[in-house]
Amino acid sequence: MSKYDQNTRVIDLTLGELLSAIEEKVREVQNSQQQTAESDRHFVYGLKGLAKLLGCSKTTAARLKATGNYDEAITQVGALLIIDADKVLEIARNK
Repeated sequence: MSKYDQNTRVIDLTLGELLSAIEEKVREVQNSQQQTAESDRHFVYGLKGLAKLLGCSKTTAARLKATGNYDEAITQVGALLIIDADKVLEIARNK
């Protein structure tokens, strides 16, 4: 509520003021949820995770990784593969 602080009594508000305060708060919550949803990323790990994501065998997932088509979506740290699932699906859709 921009006009009123947290200590304003509800009885001191008119119906219109109360409704506009509620609408403002609902908009704030919806905007924050949209931003959170956009920033959430989904990751899978390893060839097993990639295979499950694409619905193929682990061998096929290894072959697909070796082509280099998915390099921008795959980060390798030592033996660990960290795969951005959304990017992989986007690349798969475009190819």
